[in-house]
Amino acid sequence: MDNDTLQAALAAWAAGESEHNDAGVSATPNLSESGESSDCNDAQSADTHESADSDNLIPRSAAATFDAEAFLKGLDAIFEAHEGATKAEPYLLQAMDDAENAGDDAGLLTVLNETMGFYRSQGRHEDNQWIVQRSIELALRMRLEGTEAWTTTLINAATSMRAAGRYDQAEDLYRQAIDSAKTTLSPTDRRMAALHNNLSMLYSETGRPEQALHELEAALRVLEAASVDPSNDIDIAATHTNIALILLELPADERHTGPSGETEHAGAPSNRMTPPATSPGSPTDHSTPAAARLDEAMRHARQSLDIYRTAGQEHAGHYASALAGYAQVCLAAGHADEAVRRYRQALSVIEENYGRDNDYYRITAANLVQAQEKAAESELSGVIATPGTATPDAAASSGTVPSDTTPAHTIPGLKLARAYWNEYGKPLIAERYPEYRGRIAAGLVGHGSECYGFDDELSHDHDFGPGFCLWLTDEDYAAIGERLQADYESLPDTFMGFGPKSQTARAQGAGRRVGVFRVGAFFESITGYRQAPPADRPHEWLMLDEPTLAAATNGEVFADPLGAFSKTRQGFKLMPEDVRLSLISRRLGMIAQAGQYNLPRMLQRGDGAAAWCAINEFAEAVASLVFLINTPVSAGYMPYYKWRFAALRRLSRRMAARLPDACAQLEDVLRLASAACFGGVGFGEGGKGAAPAAKQVVSIVESICAEIVAELGREGLTDSDETFLEWQRPYVEEHIEHRDACLMSL
Repeated sequence: MDNDTLQAALAAWAAGESEHNDAGVSATPNLSESGESSDCNDAQSADTHESADSDNLIPRSAAATFDAEAFLKGLDAIFEAHEGATKAEPYLLQAMDDAENAGDDAGLLTVLNETMGFYRSQGRHEDNQWIVQRSIELALRMRLEGTEAWTTTLINAATSMRAAGRYDQAEDLYRQAIDSAKTTLSPTDRRMAALHNNLSMLYSETGRPEQALHELEAALRVLEAASVDPSNDIDIAATHTNIALILLELPADERHTGPSGETEHAGAPSNRMTPPATSPGSPTDHSTPAAARLDEAMRHARQSLDIYRTAGQEHAGHYASALAGYAQVCLAAGHADEAVRRYRQALSVIEENYGRDNDYYRITAANLVQAQEKAAESELSGVIATPGTATPDAAASSGTVPSDTTPAHTIPGLKLARAYWNEYGKPLIAERYPEYRGRIAAGLVGHGSECYGFDDELSHDHDFGPGFCLWLTDEDYAAIGERLQADYESLPDTFMGFGPKSQTARAQGAGRRVGVFRVGAFFESITGYRQAPPADRPHEWLMLDEPTLAAATNGEVFADPLGAFSKTRQGFKLMPEDVRLSLISRRLGMIAQAGQYNLPRMLQRGDGAAAWCAINEFAEAVASLVFLINTPVSAGYMPYYKWRFAALRRLSRRMAARLPDACAQLEDVLRLASAACFGGVGFGEGGKGAAPAAKQVVSIVESICAEIVAELGREGLTDSDETFLEWQRPYVEEHIEHRDACLMSL
């Protein structure tokens, strides 16, 4: 085995970047498959991004002693029966054992590649790490370098790392895959386009739009060369939509011209409808009027629609993404009425293909509301698009972008921190601490709205500015901690127009939020524990409230080559199942007592203040239950009250979220609470002000409880249809394995 190759591949796996989902376990690339949004970003317009993500591409060939074809057919049958959630993992693990026992390395590699895709689809990124490592090691041991199977394994490993947010590892693996693909794949193989598209998504997610755009255009060139009829090719249509949206992402004064004179676009669009700040290090070779870039975006968006029409695919599900992308360009160009029309058309296509109960529909509906608001503003103010700007009926023009776009200096704190780390932190470590490059973790985790991804312009008045955390082991901190902190403090205190960082008293001294920390001490400062309590000490877990655990597990890890920080952080995410079930039981009890029992009684008594308190307890318990039902390792923990509903809305927008309607229903309860509690005398006594609202509140409470019972049944936690949730607690607690007194309600 080539030791240099082995070291390069494994270094990519072990380099350790970020923690932050990609769906699907198909064995072939789907260039029209929709992408998805990041946990820390606003989901505004995620529906308009179509990705050319390649999933499991390992060749499906039968092995001599392990029947790979039978294995793959069985796996396909599991997913076709919609039993993947419960049956796929045991099937995959058994297949691993069977292939290994048979000494069939080729069969084992096939199973490992399928497992990578499955774990990725489930968001089980930590479990996926050893699968990735094992796949690379096995492929190298089989001397597959220079083969299509080696290229495929690298692609799957890179995509798994990207889904896990380990961006440096993913980028290195993608680069190796591209180098390998040059000799193992045809230049017109559509998997080459998928590979470039995947890399463009990585660049976009890491704030490097110019490089991402280069990859998108490379993907387009491959597709156009491979296509029998480009005017009829849906994959090409999807790529045009992505390019159109990326042109909206680029800052107004930034555009890079490649060797051929083509604009190198920014790759997969992020979840914003306005340009982000310029990423550090991005080349700025030429400036182009914003309207010219807008015209170009309009041309690509229209070309996508034209291809769908030519192909007769106007009722296909992915046509909705092209419509929504076109609507977004129209909105940016100041044509809100046309955007409204196209968003409505997109909703119609989504409903026709997928129904209304899905994230795709909800996000597009939210974008429609935004477009309607813009249209109303334009009508009220008499604003007319500047003559010469891009229009739905004009292919080219000159003019200016409307002045209501987000200013270029607005950037989320997590992205600012990552950019600051890339610009100054990485070079600092490389130049002054080279022997520790493989040991220092970096990121931004802890207290502060930016760590949750919820900061905005209002957040800039305190504790906001360039900064990041560096986490060291106790041994390394003793050796270089103080010196590294001094070097950190010598970094520029202004960056990308922000700074110096204005810190409140609570964010200084022992409570500082950025700088150099011992791993254990960092978590101890937040939770009181240097590492998560063991599973056999449930009483300690129960003393850790959810907002505390949320602060310890939020944010992003930009680099963690040693893995010590991520392992400790993951320990706090992995709440023991018995503790989770015990908390679910407690929340059921509070929901029943506050919402189903005491709230109606207080309203009948006309005690508005007591009813108000009951509504607050009910809402908090339901919100907590939603996070617990979705599992902390996947959904995170409910943050403190200020960001409770922001986090709940974000969770509810996720595909396959459990209890997705609870958030909107709770907001309805809170909206009606004032009238129900203080609008008149109690509803049992005929008060004109309170009676209608009170009845609505009680009705919504019962609706939420009925949905909770249905979800408990789907989770296998109850076989009772009793809707008074107190009576559901024994059914849930039957599933608690260890009968510690602190875990049980009675």
